[in-house]
Amino acid sequence: MINLWAPQATSLGLVLLTAFLLGIVHGITPDEHTWPITFSYAIGGYSTRRGLRAGLIFSLAFTVQRAMASELAYLGLARVFVGNPGLGYAVYVAVGGVMAWAGWSMAHGKALPFYHPHIRDQWRDPRPWMPAVHGFIAGWGFGAFAIIIYTVLAPAMPSAAWGWVPGALFGLGTTVVQAAAGAGFGYWLSRRKKIADPETVRRIGLRTASRTLQLGGLVFVAGGVFGLLFPSLASRAIDTGLRIHNLHTIGLPFALVVGVVLVIGLTSLRRAVRETLAAPPPSPPCPKP
Repeated sequence: MINLWAPQATSLGLVLLTAFLLGIVHGITPDEHTWPITFSYAIGGYSTRRGLRAGLIFSLAFTVQRAMASELAYLGLARVFVGNPGLGYAVYVAVGGVMAWAGWSMAHGKALPFYHPHIRDQWRDPRPWMPAVHGFIAGWGFGAFAIIIYTVLAPAMPSAAWGWVPGALFGLGTTVVQAAAGAGFGYWLSRRKKIADPETVRRIGLRTASRTLQLGGLVFVAGGVFGLLFPSLASRAIDTGLRIHNLHTIGLPFALVVGVVLVIGLTSLRRAVRETLAAPPPSPPCPKP
């Protein structure tokens, strides 16, 4: 039997399977290191294909980071992560800063120094490297899943040549779910009946993603700073009684997921639909002389 709540390093095969299954659970459950970013870039992709690509790029970069950290854990450096509770809050600040910058860049590019929602044709598609940078930074976040990978599964590998494998399999399990979620978000937006026109869908998707990243990024930064200044308060949580990681307590991480995805994300989507449908269509390009 595989116990995903408290895994044991019994055999190599079970360890590897456990790592992959934990990654799937990590991808499904409301995790602050994955869902807010996947939602933002998938909506910004405004199609099934682009949403799938965003989720895939983010998760593969996350996988690379987890493989690296898993190897470090095998080499005896797990205490760098486990013994440093402030690392997770510092990652919140870093992720939030990159989120806010990415959202601003999508709205303005490099030319406009300020945000004005009524300037037409300013929206820029997110670059593929944006979710990659996010995935790699977010992977350094620390939680129950990371503790299991770094202190139980990685040290159970037979040699240093295998040390990275549990982290990689964990990341690939997350990738399966997050790539599907990205495609789902993109498909959902592209199939809205009131916004069937492709260009309208694009404008709504980019408005939503930009605002979610900008405001969500500020929320992440605030949460990280709060955790760094008041770690005892930030670590408080309500026990739900569920023996599922990411669902066993309700605390700051859960609040970040709900705040960014459900409150900021869906509110931004509704506002973007209203503004885009009310605005006149973008002007056609001027013909060349």
